[in-house]
Amino acid sequence: MPEHIEPRSLNREARAELKTLSKENAEWVARHLAAASELLLEDAPLAHRHALAAARRAGRIAVVRETLAITAYETGDFALALRELRTYRRISGKNDQLPLMVDSERGVGRPDRALELGRSVDRTTLAAPVQVALAIAMSGARLDLEQPELALAELEIPQLDRARAFSYSPALFSAYAEVLDELGRAVEASDWRALAEHAAEALAEPADAEIFEVYEIDEVPLEEPATPVEDEADVADEAVAQNDPDDEIEVEIEVEDTAEVDDLETDASAESAPEDAIEPEVAELLAETDPVRSEDGDGAVPQD
Repeated sequence: MPEHIEPRSLNREARAELKTLSKENAEWVARHLAAASELLLEDAPLAHRHALAAARRAGRIAVVRETLAITAYETGDFALALRELRTYRRISGKNDQLPLMVDSERGVGRPDRALELGRSVDRTTLAAPVQVALAIAMSGARLDLEQPELALAELEIPQLDRARAFSYSPALFSAYAEVLDELGRAVEASDWRALAEHAAEALAEPADAEIFEVYEIDEVPLEEPATPVEDEADVADEAVAQNDPDDEIEVEIEVEDTAEVDDLETDASAESAPEDAIEPEVAELLAETDPVRSEDGDGAVPQD
């Protein structure tokens, strides 16, 4: 466990879910969840081990099962990820990880099931970032089925706005460019790819992670054949106009209120012994040294 990671390193919402545990156990679980989050991108297998450690003590906590699912997904164990995501949804009643469930169905080789799962929820009930992630996952499933036209249609959602960039816009623009390439529309694909890079650069400017970013972005015109210019002075004027500071990105920033994170509250009476907190399937999972996979190797996912 990295020494700099403390219980307070875990975000406030996740820590609130640990209040049913004793103080000592809650702090122990919080540290492992925080470590899993921090290590996820640089060392996914180690992050997964931290998630497994947290599951030993808090198998019935939604955020623990969610973390275990995400780390399993990042290590390529899509069957385990799908199983844990189903459990997370059952415990929490939330659909915010539906895109990851759809992508996990793709991972185990079932694009048809992925599409069926994605259509099972009313998208208007999902937050905008979740809608975008779901559209990208559904588009990927269409590509798996060699349906590029339908893959493009999956991405043509209200959030596909050339004039505005949110945190999810670069991924959406890039996915749209990829499908356009599949359709042989290279010029349009290049245009959207440039727009994605432009949006990513703009979104990377603020350093405060608590800022909700909304950017107006300039149009990136389609490439056109060059036309001769008679006067060199006209060329210079055109170059100046293209680099006019007044045409740069306009920024609207809304800063959300932040509050000091309260110390973990304890409720020892609501907790049973750590070993009693493990659901049967988690106990079985933790008894194995290798990630859970189907014994017959066909990608079948065990049911909760």
